[in-house]
Amino acid sequence: MFLPKLYRKFSQPKRNARFVHFLQQGVCMELGTKIKRLRLQKNLTQEELADRCELTKGYISQLENELTSPSITTLEDILNALGTTFADFFKDEKEEKVVFTEAEFIEKIDATHKIEWLVPNAQKNEMEPIRVTLEPHTALEEDVPHEGEEFGYVLSGRVWLNIGQAAYCVKKGEVFYFSSSKVHHLENRTGEKAVVLWIASPPTF
Repeated sequence: MFLPKLYRKFSQPKRNARFVHFLQQGVCMELGTKIKRLRLQKNLTQEELADRCELTKGYISQLENELTSPSITTLEDILNALGTTFADFFKDEKEEKVVFTEAEFIEKIDATHKIEWLVPNAQKNEMEPIRVTLEPHTALEEDVPHEGEEFGYVLSGRVWLNIGQAAYCVKKGEVFYFSSSKVHHLENRTGEKAVVLWIASPPTF
């Protein structure tokens, strides 16, 4: 990586001067934001991080808000306190994928229903969206109780949401939201197809 190589190449005074220069030129954009993200991941307050680095809480606050730039020595102390290295801190991060096309959807189709996973590999995320198409007079298998919450929006038709011993009719344009702590499943009691956008958190589909 560019900056770690720079760090090794120059003596301490030159490293500090060159590092400040690159900060000023925008090479290390969002330095404070990355430090804040790491601090929060470590469940540290600004004061706790400052104490570990023999700095002040005010300095950490200014740094995280991009109001000041650290010397390379100070940054090294901060990264050590956060349990990371220059190489890891400055490595290129893959851009988060935000938009997914229909070509990327994963389908499972059988005689009674179609399930489309709208976000590939969503199991690693905090929630998982699917689109369910239920054929007339069919039902999904019961889902056993588990931790989490679920949300659904009926895109077309009408479904019955069965939770424990209760059943709720949900029509096109209506939504459902419930805790996943009881046995539950969706059912289509009508003669028309029903389509539901269904989201579970954490992922369970």
